[in-house]
Amino acid sequence: MFIKIIFLIIFFVVMIGVGVYSRKHATNVNDFVLGGRSVGPWLTAFAYGTSYFSAVVFVGYAGQFGYKYGLASTWIGIGNALIGSLLAWVILGRRTRIMSNHLTAATMPDYFGKRYNSKSLRIAASAISFIFLIPYTASVYNGLSRLFGMAFDVPYEVCVIVMAVLTCVYVILGGYMATAINDFIQGIVMLVGIVAVIAAVLSGHGGFMEAVRSLAEMESDVAVTMGQKGAFTSFFGPDPFNLLGVIILTSLGTWGLPQMIHKFYAIKDEKSIQSGTIISTFFAVIVSGGCYFLGGFGRLFDTAAIHKADGSVIYDAIIPEMLSTLPDILVGVVIVLVLSASMSTLSSLVLTSSSTLTLDFLKDNFIKKMSEKKQLLCMRILLVFFIVCSVVLALFPPQSIAQFIAQLMGISWGALAGAFLAPFLYGLYWKGVTRAAVWASFICGIGITVSNLFLSYIASPINAGAIAMIVGLIVVPIVSLITPKMNKKEVDEIFSCLEEQVVVDKKIALPKERKK
Repeated sequence: MFIKIIFLIIFFVVMIGVGVYSRKHATNVNDFVLGGRSVGPWLTAFAYGTSYFSAVVFVGYAGQFGYKYGLASTWIGIGNALIGSLLAWVILGRRTRIMSNHLTAATMPDYFGKRYNSKSLRIAASAISFIFLIPYTASVYNGLSRLFGMAFDVPYEVCVIVMAVLTCVYVILGGYMATAINDFIQGIVMLVGIVAVIAAVLSGHGGFMEAVRSLAEMESDVAVTMGQKGAFTSFFGPDPFNLLGVIILTSLGTWGLPQMIHKFYAIKDEKSIQSGTIISTFFAVIVSGGCYFLGGFGRLFDTAAIHKADGSVIYDAIIPEMLSTLPDILVGVVIVLVLSASMSTLSSLVLTSSSTLTLDFLKDNFIKKMSEKKQLLCMRILLVFFIVCSVVLALFPPQSIAQFIAQLMGISWGALAGAFLAPFLYGLYWKGVTRAAVWASFICGIGITVSNLFLSYIASPINAGAIAMIVGLIVVPIVSLITPKMNKKEVDEIFSCLEEQVVVDKKIALPKERKK
């Protein structure tokens, strides 16, 4: 217990210290929200990765999907790395930075308002962001608190409140720069921690080959495996279709999440994008791949502790049960690992929500002539309000969404990515996207996710979120082709920033050869 407490004290002191240090980088709106658009590749890549992976992934997703799909759940981590990180940086990174700077857009709703010249779209997008980031934040508190309960025997309510207060303090103090620096420190902890935990867990079961053999011989869940022996060690696992749904939601979903795209707004230059792409992908391979790979061995820890009285599985208890067998010093490492992942995600979520509500919803719409000082004050007040809302949801979740961490996060990701992914992606590349198409995407994304929450016509909220994204990608081009186009002159001016000429060294790009 002494070792665990020492680790926590060091972690909290560093975190608050960074917040105090970063106060000088949070004196105006641009610095508070975007770090002055001067954040380098390492900080940006780690900020992207640590915002991506939290206690939700480590405790909720890795536990649930590792138990359901066995070692095939590692595909989720691979998808996160290749689609959620590598392709996201390649396809979205540069254009997002160029166009958001050209439009002076600081948030995703601000981008929608200026890209499609519509104040109502900006207001709607900010409201959607604020509302549906709350259940995501609640799911992070949920996962983090379960692990703390295992390690310290501290009540769930106390864990949630302490984490909320600490997050609030350092984000209010230092804004985006504080989150970016802390994300870098926390990211290093995550990389070292996940490798150490995997090695320790497998070692406890006789090593990798012995653990795989034990998993292959398990004959439980005949209804899932259809009696196939070794299903949980097979290439695609016992349920490839639902596995694909999880990969789509957790990988492609990041392309439409405001707190993830926000990282591209703040990046410094071309070199930062190139380096950030490699660093972010490597980070995702280790952390996400490692989490799901570890979760794939969850059935080896199938004890009474992970089952309810009726025999049903408590998915969120699988990883804590797995970790409870580790030595105290490794449990301390795990606590800091998950705390690092979760605090970075929380800080990103609360900063995104408060800035969005202030700049896109209140400013110029409900509060006229909002000075720089008032904007900063308002963002800090709303930051506290957002955290209070998410804490209340984490402590008193409605029964309809209180099942598991993964389901709670699936609702949030499904609604946000289902609404925003298609109009954001198409809007960066295609001049023909119309306002009506953006509204159609908003309606489809929110409509599918929320209606399924009450009607349950799609069995899994995670699959519902994946379907909402796919529907948006289909609906936007169709509606754009049959609805009135935007003013051509306005659209050409927006895209003109992509046509500007830049001069680079030959080592970056080969010149055209002159014909002799």
